[in-house]
Parts: sequence; C-alpha cells; structure tokens
Amino acid sequence: MGVDLGSIVEKKEISLESLAGRTIGIDSFNILYQFLSSIRGADGSPLMDSKGRTTSHLTGLLYRTANIIEKDIRPVFVFDGEPSKLKAKTREERQRIRTDAEKKFEDAKKEGRTEDMRKYAQQALRLTGEMIGEAKSLVRLMGLPVIDAPGEGEAQVSAMCASGTVFACASQDFDALLFGSPRLVRNMATTGKRKVPGKEIYIDVNPEMIELGPGLKALGLDREKLVWIAMLIGTDFNEKIPGIGPKKALDLVKKHSSFEDILKEAKAEPEFDYREISELFLHPQATEKYSIEFGMPDSEGIKRLLCDEHSFSRERVEKAIERLKIKMEQKGKQSKLDAWG
Repeated sequence: MGVDLGSIVEKKEISLESLAGRTIGIDSFNILYQFLSSIRGADGSPLMDSKGRTTSHLTGLLYRTANIIEKDIRPVFVFDGEPSKLKAKTREERQRIRTDAEKKFEDAKKEGRTEDMRKYAQQALRLTGEMIGEAKSLVRLMGLPVIDAPGEGEAQVSAMCASGTVFACASQDFDALLFGSPRLVRNMATTGKRKVPGKEIYIDVNPEMIELGPGLKALGLDREKLVWIAMLIGTDFNEKIPGIGPKKALDLVKKHSSFEDILKEAKAEPEFDYREISELFLHPQATEKYSIEFGMPDSEGIKRLLCDEHSFSRERVEKAIERLKIKMEQKGKQSKLDAWG
C-alpha cells in the first residue's frame, strides 16, 4: 500500500520509449500485486489454471515484461526479504481485510452481485510463498536478474538507484522516495485503460516519473522532512496522526525544525517510535552482494512451467518467447559491437 504522497509530489508523464537503454529496478512484490489486481475475469476472479491455481501473476510477468523488453528497457527484479517487525500491525490488518473480503466475495457470488464481486475480489488479493517462488523461476527462465533483498524490496532498489546501478525504481508506491531513490517510475507495467472503481468509467493510464531532488526543491524540503510528512499521514510502519492529511502535514514540517515540535502543535502522542521509523527510511537496509546478468530465455523451461504445469496456451507463450528472443539477440549483438568501440 505504501504512503500517500501523490497529492504533493511533482509527477511528469513520460513514455516507455523514453526509458530505452535504461536498467530499471522492479519492486517485484508491488508489480505482482498489480498483476493480481488488474488481470482478472469479469467477476473479479483472478485467472486460474485447470487445477484452480491463480496464474494472473505469471500472465503479467510473461506478457507485460515482454512488452517492456521490446521497448529496450532492461528490468531487474528485486524481491522482498524478511519483513520489518514494525510492519506487524499493517500485515495483521491486511490479513483481516483479506479474510473479510473473501467471505463478502462468496456472499456476493451467491447473490449474483457482479460489481461487488469485483470489488471484494481485489480486496482479497493474496501473494503466497508458492506464487513468489514461481515468479522468481519465471523471471530467471526469461533470462532476467533476480535479487533477494535483505528487507524491503523498495529499500534495496532505492540503494541500487542511488549508487547508479539502476536508473530508477519501478513501483506504484511512493516509499522509494523516502528510501532515497533519485527516480521513481509509476505505471510502467500497467499502461492503457483502467476502470475507475465503482464506476463504469475508464481512464488512460500512462507512465510517470518522479524525481526526488527536483521534487524536494519544489516543496522546499529535505528528505528527512519528507519522511516526517510520511509518518504524519501514515506509512506501512506506523498509523497516521488523526486529523492530518498531506497538505496539513506539509505546512507543519515547513513550520517546525523538529518532529517533537510538530507533535506538540498537533497535540499528538503517537504509539510508534518515530526515531526508529525515520532511521528505517533514511538508512535503508540493503545489500551490495548481488549480480546483474542478462541472458537468453530458456524456451523449454518457460513452456514446462507455464504450458505443462499451468495450462497456458502454448501458441501464445511461444509467441511471447519469440519476442523476448529477438530483443535479447539484438542486445547481444549490440554488446559485441560495443566491445569493439
């Protein structure tokens, strides 16, 4: 879910073509949830194989990653490691919401309430350990790098972006900015038409870039104060301060030079340790022990996983593999030419 900074940070609409030649770090858990949310049937149910196992995440990984690679973008998939203990309350609340939504989905299904089915199906999203393992296997079979973060995937990608290893972090959440990523790309894998929840209205969704440095300058803040705003309006690691939204939080951090003074004015006594959360964002947990290597897709391995194991259309999968191969071969030839330059 992340922190809601969308109303105060500057966003610039871009095209995927503008990222050509760039290596982009993917917040993998985030993008898998996007696929689970957006790739669904008319009643909101996820795509499933002949054994009733969810396959929306694998469908998105194959076909939408192929689209990205055809734009000459090099994706590096970074997966979450051990979740922070500070996230325990958030995880418990999400579990409660999912369990409740599953029951409401079944009730709506019995009564034929299709719109409610779609709504509750999205709230009931689950990303299991088995699904994560399959996603990693598919990414590797496609010849793309997989990196396991020690903690938050966004924290790892942000550190990689800050060091220049990748150009940007791709995620829907704004947390990457708090972790210090110089650039955040949103909507990279979900471009096109999107239905407005609860309405029969569709809007165009295009990629957008948020640059941390220029954004902070425009707001008149440093990164620490951006973290203060996040803590005031609520993050995955703490509950929000009642009565404070993004714009009021911005006014408060501009007015005060310490978080303690902000809490005094807001007459708030938070139950969380703001120093610990600030430290988590300002000094993100990350590793330098990783390798980024791109290779050719394993055609037979992909077909075994998707077609034999999960009942995917062999013809569609083979077409996607061919698209991957063509681009990878072009990149391989270009790399050899560059070596002579």
